[in-house]
Amino acid sequence: MSALNEGLTALTNELGVPQEISDVITQELGAVEHGGTAPGLSVGDEAPDFELPDATGRRVRLSELLQDGPVVLSFYRGEWCPYCNLTLHTWQERLSDLTSAGGRFVAVSPQRPSNALSITEKHQLAFPVLSDETQDVIRAYKLHFDLRPTLKDLYGDAWGLDLTAQNANGSWSLPVPGTFVVDRARKIRFAFASADYRVRAEPDDVLAALRSL
Repeated sequence: MSALNEGLTALTNELGVPQEISDVITQELGAVEHGGTAPGLSVGDEAPDFELPDATGRRVRLSELLQDGPVVLSFYRGEWCPYCNLTLHTWQERLSDLTSAGGRFVAVSPQRPSNALSITEKHQLAFPVLSDETQDVIRAYKLHFDLRPTLKDLYGDAWGLDLTAQNANGSWSLPVPGTFVVDRARKIRFAFASADYRVRAEPDDVLAALRSL
């Protein structure tokens, strides 16, 4: 197992989620995976262009970023998710490697810019954290799914988490965590998406895809 996912596995152990809850999560996320509602775009697909606000409200357009080179586009669930926080922190640590490979890193979540500002400050992130407040971009990248009742109840009962207060659009919807390498022609050259938020694209694999361009 490679570096980031080793850390994510360690995080799971540290959180000490009871086995019965872990089993429910695995079952529910497996239903999302096998249901095919959020498979993510594939290598060779054209990456939809978009314009979203960053943590300060500045509008950022993908096609403009691509004028300077390929972009690593990472969709995450929100600042409330410890797995997402660890992933973004890891990318911050690997940012010089990514820059050396000719790429730029951009993160997208369904939260408000104010939430993005919080996570940017907390982790001292030096890359744009964008807010997809309507989740339209998340849908365009085929990562959008609605939580089933069992998972809704679990989030509320086990963690007191109300996604309607976390998501900008007040929904019980989330993105499947996904990472894409988009080249300057807006073609996807690397794609990873998994309904199991405890597993993420490994930076070394993403960097290898960047260096191959």
